[in-house]
Amino acid sequence: AEAAGLEIADRAHGRGVVVDERLRTSDPDIYAAGDVASFPHALFDTRLRVEHWANALNGGPAAARAMLGQDVTYDRVPYFFSDQYDLGMEYSGWAPPGTYDEVVIRGDAGKREFIAFWVKDGRVLAGMNVNVWDVTDPIQQLIRSKAQVNTETLADPHIPLEDLVP
Repeated sequence: AEAAGLEIADRAHGRGVVVDERLRTSDPDIYAAGDVASFPHALFDTRLRVEHWANALNGGPAAARAMLGQDVTYDRVPYFFSDQYDLGMEYSGWAPPGTYDEVVIRGDAGKREFIAFWVKDGRVLAGMNVNVWDVTDPIQQLIRSKAQVNTETLADPHIPLEDLVP
C-alpha cells in the first residue's frame, strides 16, 4: 500500500491504510477493509485499526456496498474474541489506558465468570465478557448509547443488561 502511494496511519492509530468512513483510501479508486484499514470512528472520536477477522468479515461487505455507490458509514463497535482452553472472552468497544475512570466487574472474577466494563464519566466505553455468553448485543448497545449508568447497577448480575440500555 505504501509503495502504491496510499496514505498510511501513524503509529498511534495502528499504522494501516488510512480510509474514510466509506473505507475509501487516499486514492478514490481504491478501498481497504479488514485488518489493514485504519478508519475514523465517530463513536470514539478517533481513528482505529481493529486487527481481528471479525473486522474483515464486516468491513469487506461494507466496502463492496460503498464501491457500488450505496451510502455507507463503517462504524461497527470494535469486537474481538479469543478462546483459551476453558476460558472464552469477547471484547467490545475501545478503552486504551488513560481513557477510563474505572473498571466495573459484574459476576465472579475468581470463578472466571464475569463481565468487565471500562467506564468513563458513568458511560461504558468497553466491555469484556469472560465465560458469560449471549451478552455481546446489550454490551454494544450500552457502548453505542453513551448513556450514563449507575456503576452499582452495572455491577449487579441480578439486573439484566438489557434493562440498562435506554
